[in-house]
Amino acid sequence: MPIRRLGQHVGEVVTVRGWVTHLRSSGKVAFVVARDGHGSVQAVLVKADVTPETWDVFARLTQESAVALTGTVRADARAPGGFELQLRDLTLTGPSPVDYPIQPKEHGVDFLLDHRHLWLRSARQAAILRVRSEIEQGIHDFFYARDFVRVDTPILTAAIGERSGLFSTAYFDEGEAYLAQTGQLYGEAAAAALGRIYTFGPTFRAEKSKTRRHLAEFWMIEPEVAFADSADNMRLQESLVVELVARVLDRRRPELEELERDAGALERVVAPFPRIEYTDAVRTLQSRGSNITWGDDLGAEDEALLVAGAERPVFVCNYPKEAKAFYMKENPADPRTVLCDDCLAPEGYGEIIGGSQREDDHDKLEQRIRAEGLPLDAYQWYLDLRRYGTFVHSGFGLGLERTIAWICGLQHLREAIPFPRMMNRLRP
Repeated sequence: MPIRRLGQHVGEVVTVRGWVTHLRSSGKVAFVVARDGHGSVQAVLVKADVTPETWDVFARLTQESAVALTGTVRADARAPGGFELQLRDLTLTGPSPVDYPIQPKEHGVDFLLDHRHLWLRSARQAAILRVRSEIEQGIHDFFYARDFVRVDTPILTAAIGERSGLFSTAYFDEGEAYLAQTGQLYGEAAAAALGRIYTFGPTFRAEKSKTRRHLAEFWMIEPEVAFADSADNMRLQESLVVELVARVLDRRRPELEELERDAGALERVVAPFPRIEYTDAVRTLQSRGSNITWGDDLGAEDEALLVAGAERPVFVCNYPKEAKAFYMKENPADPRTVLCDDCLAPEGYGEIIGGSQREDDHDKLEQRIRAEGLPLDAYQWYLDLRRYGTFVHSGFGLGLERTIAWICGLQHLREAIPFPRMMNRLRP
């Protein structure tokens, strides 16, 4: 019986299987709190009501012992989840040594990351993983409802999409291959076949960064839409973010409470999001004390300063060409800039989405590839998309872990993914 269903079986005898989290005894009455991945339940063991063998099993229990608890379900508002078990039988199915590494006390971050495989069992980490799963399912449901087709793109590639660091490897007789920084270029090809697509998978950046906003391996959601311009692109981003936040509020309130997340801040995330041109953003930042100059990309401090006091995400639009990737569409109104946007989350969480209208002019795209010093032969297939029936199209990348960190109120991305990969961490 999953613990979450106990309320449907009050007065009945059921068996729950799980792991021990807490133990206490007064000598004649013992209490076992166990979790099964669905919830927690308190089980009461009265010495006079069970066999000596069953009572002896309790004495052998330790933190994280795997157990089978058989007893009568009773409603009790004081118990975790509102129900408890009056035990008649207790079975130890998987002993755990008394020196379980993670005890109910403060541990350092490095220690917890070294024991990440066990740290995941804690209530806080389990709550984050449930929110992550809810957001992932919400993403799939959002795009499915809008007739998008999911397309899986290569992880090993000969072409790069961003300027940041690359993980490379020898690839048989084909030379050097790279771990994908983005699925976008392949997504553009798929959009020409299917109209509306999205990719969802791991991406890799070999950046020697130790900030709370960076991981070497993270997950990206990248839609690509044929015949959509930059304005259409921002409306899609806005709709996705609003729907994901609303879904978590609706379905994962207990997890938000476990994380002590201010739900009120999330309830204020509604459309439309404010939009500000990059040039105006620079002026605003300078007036607030930033040393940024026109042409610089926005750093984490600038992003936080720009959205200070905002209750909703903010779009910053049309960055300088030199600050952005080669594939972005030149802005007809100001050729120094490109038609792009960053979606900045409030509360100092910074960029969660980067999007743009793609350059659909073959010659301009080729010029940008050459200007960036990229190998033209690796991008001939990408240029073909402009050679054979070019079309206006746009897309974006939503960083899953950054979005989770914002919605959950986490201080570091390392908690937003089950097993984080960072500059100084490859295990477990």
